[in-house]
Amino acid sequence: MTDFPLPGSATPVVVAPAPAAGPGYWAGAPSVVLDDDGTFVLAYRVRNGHDGLDQTVVARSPDGETFTTVAVLDGRRFGAHWMERPALVKVGPGRWRMWVCMGSPVDDPGSKRWWIELLEADDPAKLADAPALPGFPGDDLNAVKDPVVHLVDGTYHAWICCHLLDIPGAEDRMNTAYATSDDGLSWTWHGTVLSGRSSEWDARGARVTTVLPDGRAAYDGRATAEENWFERSGIAAPDGDGLSAVPGTPVTDVRYLEAVPLPGGGYRVYYEARLPDGSHELRTELVTP
Repeated sequence: MTDFPLPGSATPVVVAPAPAAGPGYWAGAPSVVLDDDGTFVLAYRVRNGHDGLDQTVVARSPDGETFTTVAVLDGRRFGAHWMERPALVKVGPGRWRMWVCMGSPVDDPGSKRWWIELLEADDPAKLADAPALPGFPGDDLNAVKDPVVHLVDGTYHAWICCHLLDIPGAEDRMNTAYATSDDGLSWTWHGTVLSGRSSEWDARGARVTTVLPDGRAAYDGRATAEENWFERSGIAAPDGDGLSAVPGTPVTDVRYLEAVPLPGGGYRVYYEARLPDGSHELRTELVTP
């Protein structure tokens, strides 16, 4: 697994700084598409303090490092305080979809509910005004968030982070489920494909954050509830119908690792990194072949 694209081999570039200093001020949870014209289109989450209102930002870059914002989505549009990792997908010429992740309804701030809605537009800049369609609603036992969505040969593949709500006070526990769809609207669930392991660094849960073309994945994990927001990244490999953690990980002390394959080989990786003051910034590195 030494060829998995990981941070640390190049000098990182800050794509989006933390919105302010201190805990709860985060820029990160990236989803990135390499467009047909060679530009990078990025969607990411901004958290404005644990008591603030979140935003999802869409931006474009000619080089994958310097981005210009083209759209900003406020959580209040969806009746939510919080937002997390979106999933941006180019589904055809002049056709974009973004699955947007929301939590903590403004009319029920004590709720642990998370849900996902779908936006569609002919240009990423128009996603902020696109009508919302049903995505993944979640239910009383599962809060759904942080989607990773790929479109491969006409089939949509989704890896969804599910937080278990059956035990009050332990809602930080998480696993990753897998679903497929012919149209991106109606989904067939295939169950849990990656879970935390007892007594391991990921015992409290496992959240897939990127999936490579060969089926290997990076995932976030934590050992305890106290490590919530301090996840590390490990590697998982295909194992039957699911994924299994690769021994010897975690491999890097970042979270929400995203890897974008490049036409000439190598990858550009994006990830959320903690700063000493408790804030998080969004960084990128070029991983050469």
